[in-house]
Amino acid sequence: MSPRKILVTGADGFIGSHLTEALVRAGHDVRAFVHYNSFNSWGWLDEAEPEARRSLDVFAGDIRDPHGVRQAVKGRDTVLHLAALIAIPFSYHSPAAYVETNVTGTLNVLQAVRDLDVTRMVHTSTSEVYGTARFVPITEDHPLSGQSPYSATKIGADQMAEAFWRSFATPVATLRPFNTFGPRQSARAVIPTIITQLLSGMRRIKLGAVHPTRDFNYVADTVTAFMAAMAAPGIEGEVINAASNFEISVGDTARAIARVIGCEMEIETDDVRLRPDKSEVERLWGDNAKAARLLGWAPAYGGGEGFGRALAETVEWFANPANLGRYKADRYNI
Repeated sequence: MSPRKILVTGADGFIGSHLTEALVRAGHDVRAFVHYNSFNSWGWLDEAEPEARRSLDVFAGDIRDPHGVRQAVKGRDTVLHLAALIAIPFSYHSPAAYVETNVTGTLNVLQAVRDLDVTRMVHTSTSEVYGTARFVPITEDHPLSGQSPYSATKIGADQMAEAFWRSFATPVATLRPFNTFGPRQSARAVIPTIITQLLSGMRRIKLGAVHPTRDFNYVADTVTAFMAAMAAPGIEGEVINAASNFEISVGDTARAIARVIGCEMEIETDDVRLRPDKSEVERLWGDNAKAARLLGWAPAYGGGEGFGRALAETVEWFANPANLGRYKADRYNI
């Protein structure tokens, strides 16, 4: 792939930081859009290799500000849009913030991409937009269901991307990652919640519902899916799952992590971690055939064996005291 001038929104976050580093290593000219803060923090990019940090053009702004977004998009030929509020529990608490960030923020990016002659935008969706699976594996034709304020805003953002493609021929494709996990992930997600409790010495860990199933996608695979979507020809207007095509329950995931760590554990249901009954997504299992066909992408960590390798790599990262020390394992993070 010839070098591109790329803007990554949400570059300071979990997936965004891994993607930004991979793009720099691949020789691209990368502008990293990070959320402005008074600490001059670049989020997880502060932990990137020094050479990668020196190569970055860092733009501190707010995705909700259309003027700042337009300035960030100027001079870029490719935009990878990952900036979003993603925590489901916090979306019950502050749904308006999710509308402003996920829907209006995406609108701001689409408007700038449309006006500034960007040749490819990849918009980030989520498997949560499907709600509880009505059939499995879930294809891109599965109905959408807003079972939380978070998923409702992501549906709105996805529909805005489709509307811009249909209305203005804006060159946008939507990548729909299933439950991504790996190093750097926030403890708002279930796998870091389990790992940090066990590595902190807890043997009776607190979780919400353990019967729902998920299709966990290792972050390295999600990154390669973005890079494939950035380069694949003729995918404008398409929605494409990035899934491992492997289903496992939350409870079995916890037991798998305990085996990797080499410890015994018990699970205690913590009522505050439970979603409202009608809001819980009971089953997710994604079909990745379309990604294989259009992107030439397949997960390197697919299936049960790949999931085990990915858990081992994730645990190894969290086991580093410098990394584990960033997490508050004794507190519930919404």
